[in-house]
Amino acid sequence: MTTHSLSAARINTPHAGRMLFIWLAFAVVLVAAPLVFSSSLALSHLTQMGTAIVLALSYNVLLGQSGMLSFGHAAYSGLGAFMSIHAMNFAGDGLLWLPLPLVPVVGALTGLAFAALVGYVITRTSGVTFAMITLGIGQMVYASSLMFPAFFGGEGGVSTDRVYGEGLLGWNFGPQIQVYYLVAAWMFLCVVGLYYLTRTPLGRLLNGVRDNPERVAFIGFNPHLLRYMALMVAGLFAGVGGSLMAINFEIATAEVLGLHESSMVLLFTFIGGTSSFIGPMVGAVVGILLTKYLPDYTAAWQMYLGLVFMLVVVYAPGGLTSLFKPTQEVLRQTVTQKQYWPAIRLLISGLALLIGTVLVIELMYHRASGSDTPLQLAGMSLDQHSVLTWVVSIAILLAGILTIKRAGRALLACLVEDEEQTGSAA
Repeated sequence: MTTHSLSAARINTPHAGRMLFIWLAFAVVLVAAPLVFSSSLALSHLTQMGTAIVLALSYNVLLGQSGMLSFGHAAYSGLGAFMSIHAMNFAGDGLLWLPLPLVPVVGALTGLAFAALVGYVITRTSGVTFAMITLGIGQMVYASSLMFPAFFGGEGGVSTDRVYGEGLLGWNFGPQIQVYYLVAAWMFLCVVGLYYLTRTPLGRLLNGVRDNPERVAFIGFNPHLLRYMALMVAGLFAGVGGSLMAINFEIATAEVLGLHESSMVLLFTFIGGTSSFIGPMVGAVVGILLTKYLPDYTAAWQMYLGLVFMLVVVYAPGGLTSLFKPTQEVLRQTVTQKQYWPAIRLLISGLALLIGTVLVIELMYHRASGSDTPLQLAGMSLDQHSVLTWVVSIAILLAGILTIKRAGRALLACLVEDEEQTGSAA
C-alpha cells in the first residue's frame, strides 16, 4: 500500500465512523418515535411523514441535484400506487406471490418504467420547457385515470386490503404501528440509497449538469443522458413512495396523480431546502405538520402554509435548513459573549409577531364562518365581535412587526462589536 493510500484511509476512516454513527442514530430515532408519540393520530402522521420524506428526496434528485423543475412528479408516485394496489389485490386472490413488505418493489419498477418511457424525449430540454412538458404529461396521466376506469377505478379509485397471506413473523400489518415500521424500514433504505447516490460520480455529474451543462459536455459526458438517468432514479424512488402511500391508505384515487400532489411535493422540498440532503426531509416533516396535523386544530391551516412558504421565499431562499448554521453561530456567540438581554428582546419580538399573527388569522376565520360563539384559543375565550379584542390583537401584531427587525440588528451589532473588541485585545 502506498503512502497516498494510507493517508486516504486515515482520512476516510473517521468520516466512515461518523456516518455509521449518524445512520445508527437515525435508525434509533425511527424505532423510538412511535414509543414517544403513541396515539393513533400520531402514528398516522409519522407514517405519512415517512412517505413524504421518500417523495421529497426523490423529487430533489431532479430539482436540487440536477436543476430540473418538474410539475408532474405525482405521475410516477401515483402510477406506482395504482400498480401496487392491483398487485396487492392479485396477491390477496392467490394469483401472485407477493408478501406485503415487497410491494414497494412493484411501485419502484412502475415508476422506473414510466420514467424510462417518457424520459428520453422530455430530458432533451431543461428549464422552463422541461417544467411545462412535465406539467402536460402529469395532466395527461391524471386525465387517463378518468378515461380508463377499468384500471384506475374511475372517480372512486381502486381499494385493497393490506391484510392478506400468512403475514411475516406474526405481523399481518393490520395495526397502524406495524405499517409505520414497514414504511420506516423502506424510508431508511431509500434515504441511505439516495444519500450515497449523491456521493457517486453520477451524483457529482448531475450537479455539474445543474450548474454548467456546457462544461459537462466539454469533458465528454452527455447532459441529456445524465438528465435521463436522473429522471429514472427519481421515478424509481417516487414509485416506492407511491407504494408506501397505497399500503398506508389501502386505496388509490385520481387525486394521487393530480397537480395538487405534485405541487405539495415541490412545496415540501422547497420549504426544507434543495441545496442540502436533509432539506427535503425537514420540509416533508414540516409540510405534514402543516397540512395534516394543523387542520385538526384550525380551519386556517392553508393560510399558515402560505405564510411559511412566503417567509421562506423572502428570508430563506435556501430553505429552512439554510438557517441552521447561522442560527447555531448566533446562539454560540450569544452564550459566549453573554449578550442575553438583546437575545431576550429579539425573542419577545418574535413571540409578539407569532402570537399577533395567530390571533388575527384565527379571529378573521372565526368571524368569517358566521359563528356567534366566542373563539376558544389556548384556553382563552375571545369575542370576535368585540372591538377591544381586535385592537389588542392588532397591537400585538404591530408590536412584533415594528420591533423584530430592530431587535435582530441590535443583537447582531452587539455580537460584532464584542467580537471586534475581543480581536483587538488579542
